[in-house]
Amino acid sequence: MSEPTLGADPFHRTQSYALPFGDIEIVVVSDGPFDVGPPEDSFRGLSKEEIHEQLLRNFLPTSKVVIEQNIPILKSGRKKILFEAGVGSLEMLGSHSGRPQTSPQEAGIDPRSIDAIVCSHPHPDHIGGICRDDGVPFFPNAQVYLSERDFDFWTDEKLLGTRLQPLVKIARDNLLPVRNRIVFFKDGQEFLPGVQAMLLPDTRRSMPASS
Repeated sequence: MSEPTLGADPFHRTQSYALPFGDIEIVVVSDGPFDVGPPEDSFRGLSKEEIHEQLLRNFLPTSKVVIEQNIPILKSGRKKILFEAGVGSLEMLGSHSGRPQTSPQEAGIDPRSIDAIVCSHPHPDHIGGICRDDGVPFFPNAQVYLSERDFDFWTDEKLLGTRLQPLVKIARDNLLPVRNRIVFFKDGQEFLPGVQAMLLPDTRRSMPASS
């Protein structure tokens, strides 16, 4: 079986999907593709030959794995809720990431019409696209929802100068400029219509739980 070819360059295609769900609509937009690298680095427990056979059976290239980083926008009544803000201008996940500021427009959604941004936790690929490099919000009319514990941990200036400094600096650069628009949610709270927080403990040491 020969190596399949993709019909479109996965690093330059743009697409969105609208999914009806009861009275609401979920529009899935892209934060850009992420080149994970050789398949054998991601799929453990199988030989290289077995991995390649499985990929070929599913018409996927065997040289590398490229995954799409998707971000849902919930359209409920007059509200538009963005879940996670992607990596923004950061290139830590590759130069093709950071599309939540353009992909909503490609789906017919003006970034100024986003009412809320829900962040499960303030890691760079979840909050890096809240603000531009100059501190101006990408979504100027949106309130930002996250847990207070996460906010306090990842914006703590005492962590500057530690091994967590790169992540803390990104969190501070994106969250502090919109501090007056941040709303903290609690575990079990329905903080937006149809959106409920659920605490998921993180098994890594020194890390707060995610929501």
